[in-house]
Amino acid sequence: MRSGLGVTIYGLMVNTPQYPKVALKKSPSVRPRIRAVGQKRELHGDLYHAVLGQSWLGLTSIVFAGFILGNAIFSLAYWLVPGSIANAKPGSLLDAFFFSVETMATIGYGEMAPSNTYAHVVVTIEAFVGVVAFALVAGITFAKFSRPTAKVLFADKAVISKRNGVPYLMFRMANWRHNAIVQANLTVTILVDETTTEGEFLRRLVDLPLERSETPFFTLTWTAMHKIDESSPFYGPDAFERLIAKQAEIILAFNGTDERLAQPVHASYGYKMQDIILDARFADVLTLLPSGVRLIDYRRFHSVIPTSSATVADWPTQSASAAD
Repeated sequence: MRSGLGVTIYGLMVNTPQYPKVALKKSPSVRPRIRAVGQKRELHGDLYHAVLGQSWLGLTSIVFAGFILGNAIFSLAYWLVPGSIANAKPGSLLDAFFFSVETMATIGYGEMAPSNTYAHVVVTIEAFVGVVAFALVAGITFAKFSRPTAKVLFADKAVISKRNGVPYLMFRMANWRHNAIVQANLTVTILVDETTTEGEFLRRLVDLPLERSETPFFTLTWTAMHKIDESSPFYGPDAFERLIAKQAEIILAFNGTDERLAQPVHASYGYKMQDIILDARFADVLTLLPSGVRLIDYRRFHSVIPTSSATVADWPTQSASAAD
C-alpha cells in the first residue's frame, strides 16, 4: 500500500490511502439492518422474493439442503416397507437413499427398481415432486442470473471545494462495465432526524439539487455537484455540527437504461458526514491518449487532492461572499 495524501476533514489533516487496485462494493448505509416486531408474516406469502434475494452461495445451499432432505424423506418411505426395491440390500437405508436420488434426478441406472405396487406409487409421487422442484429451481436460477444490474463505482468520499469561487459538494462515480447507460439520472437526498414542535420524532428526506442530475450517455465517469448556497443544508456557520447532531446521511440513487439489454438498471450508495472531505478535489483519472482512446486510472479513483488550508468555520463566510 502506498502512502496517502494529506487532506482536511473537519479541520484536521488526515491521510487518505491510495490502493493499487479498486474493487466494486456496495454501501452499507443504504441498506440498514432492520428488526421488525409485531409483524405477522407467512412463509409462503413472500417466498419467491426471499429466495431471489439470497446470494448465490445462499441459494445453492438452500437447493442442496432441499435436495438432500427430499431424498431422505422418500428413502425413508421406501425403507419402511421391506422389499420395495429390487436388488437393494435388505434393510439398507443407504441403498434406499441412492435409489431415491436416481429416481428424483431421473437417472435410472437399471440395477435397482421398484418391486411392488407400494414402491411404484412412491416412485410416481417422487417423480412428480422432482419435475416440479427442478422446474422451480431452474426458473429461480434464470430469474436471478438474468436480472439486469448496474455496475456503478462510487468514490469512497465526497468532497467540498470551489468552482469559479462558489463552494460545491461533489460526488464521483464511474461506469464499471464501460457499456452505454442511456438517460442516466442521479438523485441525491440527505436523511436527517427531526423532532416537530409537537414532540413527534421523524426521519425527514431533503433533496439536494444538482447542477446536472441527468446525462444522456453514461459510459465513463460522472462528477455530480450540489451548489452550497442559502437553500442548502450545508450552508451556515454551524452546518456540519447541525447535520452531525441530526444523524445526517446522504443517499445517492442512480438509474438509467442499459443500451445492450434495453432494460432499466439502478444502483445506490450512501455517505455519512465523516465521509465528506473539506477543501479537496478528486484526483484526475481520465487521460486522452494520442490514439484517441480515453484511459481511466482506477488506482486514483478514490484519491483526493487538497486545494487550500481553509477550515470548516471559514466556509459560510466564503460562501456568502461568493453569493454576493
